[in-house]
Amino acid sequence: MADGDDRQATFGSDGSLETETTPDATGENDFGEEKEANETDGGYSRYVVSSLLQKAVRRSDEEVAAWAAWELARSGYAWNLWDRLNLYVVEDLRAGDEVALLIERYEELATERWEPDEWKGRLCAVHAALAAARARSTREASNADAYFSAVAEIRAEAREHGEEPAHDFPVGDLEPDGKFDAVFDGHTGEGSKRGRGTRFFKTHGARVGPDGEDERSARWQRLAMLLDEEIEYDADELDRAVEPVDPEDPWGESDADGDGNDDTGSLDDFTE
Repeated sequence: MADGDDRQATFGSDGSLETETTPDATGENDFGEEKEANETDGGYSRYVVSSLLQKAVRRSDEEVAAWAAWELARSGYAWNLWDRLNLYVVEDLRAGDEVALLIERYEELATERWEPDEWKGRLCAVHAALAAARARSTREASNADAYFSAVAEIRAEAREHGEEPAHDFPVGDLEPDGKFDAVFDGHTGEGSKRGRGTRFFKTHGARVGPDGEDERSARWQRLAMLLDEEIEYDADELDRAVEPVDPEDPWGESDADGDGNDDTGSLDDFTE
């Protein structure tokens, strides 16, 4: 029932097939038969079970994910299981989910403290698979990689033909005085040439959002600015420094005093 090929097959973001020779599990399957190459104890192809595990995580099917992890672990393919689960953290789960740390800890327990195919190791495998299946699933990182890679090719082709690209990166040309002018502070060569020092950084480069600073952090920020012995900030600058950015326009500048006018003027006005 198992696939006899001894190579691990995976696909890159561009769809190309990648293969590598991998260690095989030995012994008998559940039916008392000598296992073929890449066969699990249940008589399945480990490639199929591994693929099943990933699809179950994506679809949040906890029972199927738990079984697939258990099957790989008990069959001597724990190395394959933990490699796959760690891949899912970056390929199939929402960024920032604590499941990454859980899976890492379960792998450590299963492989360094206990034997991965024995009872405790199998419990770790099931726990890790359940954690992954219960996490928020998304292909956002993979989709972003594929999209940005495609745009990079389109931009390069357009430049070669002296044309404007039909699709561009979300930052465009990323030049000073444009939408992202705030990034050109003293940490960049252009910002340094323009004399954009601490004043510019505090009032533009260091702003956060969309919730802004909490009350304590805002208080510390204001006091630090007021106590600065080298720079004297006015009220508008103090307000702007702690005002949250607009979630609909996070790179836009603020109307700090609420008078309906853009108080920033030219960003080059705020230099040391």
